[in-house]
Amino acid sequence: MTGGFEGPGAMPATTLTAVVARVGALADRLGVPHTEVFDVSRLSVASGVPEPVVGALLGGRPAGEPDVQARFVQRLDLLRRTRLKPNGRKYTQQEIADGAGMSRQQAGALINGDRRPTMEHCDAIQRFFRVHAGFLTAEDPEALAGALQRTEQELLQQLADREREAAADEDPLERLLQDHGVRGIAWRAAQLPTDQHRDKVAEWLDMLLESVQRPEP
Repeated sequence: MTGGFEGPGAMPATTLTAVVARVGALADRLGVPHTEVFDVSRLSVASGVPEPVVGALLGGRPAGEPDVQARFVQRLDLLRRTRLKPNGRKYTQQEIADGAGMSRQQAGALINGDRRPTMEHCDAIQRFFRVHAGFLTAEDPEALAGALQRTEQELLQQLADREREAAADEDPLERLLQDHGVRGIAWRAAQLPTDQHRDKVAEWLDMLLESVQRPEP
């Protein structure tokens, strides 16, 4: 396409609401403060959505929606302010033009809002700044939901790591007793057909007891 593009359809408000609820529940489970996972400044940088709009959307309030070109200019300005060069300076129009494979005049017209961007322009600039596809074009609720979904994945990974560590530290005897209980173990042993089988169970339990390293009192 060369004459501009249509923006994506609006993400249903219920989708964003559901993501917010899931992230909040995960944060509670992990003991992570809501002020951290719903930090407006961080989510603005991650999504490209202006901070006041992030705050409104998180609060379930309508925030309006800029047209495609205004959204592009807004998001590109945020990229230039937050994705800096190693020396801490902003990328120049010429550097953006060179990195995105366009002329300096084209880059300047896009940055200043004098030219309607095409999908090719958006893709090239997103690659240059190393942000995900759709960063410059997604409508605000969709962009915010995407940023929160990435937070959700990070929290799920933290939860999986915690559960794996807990399983590794679990006392094997306590786990056996939790699963079956003393009476359950005795009942199961009593169902074995011969004394030899029951002796095997007793031998196995003795080995398990020996393997458990109890902490010193």
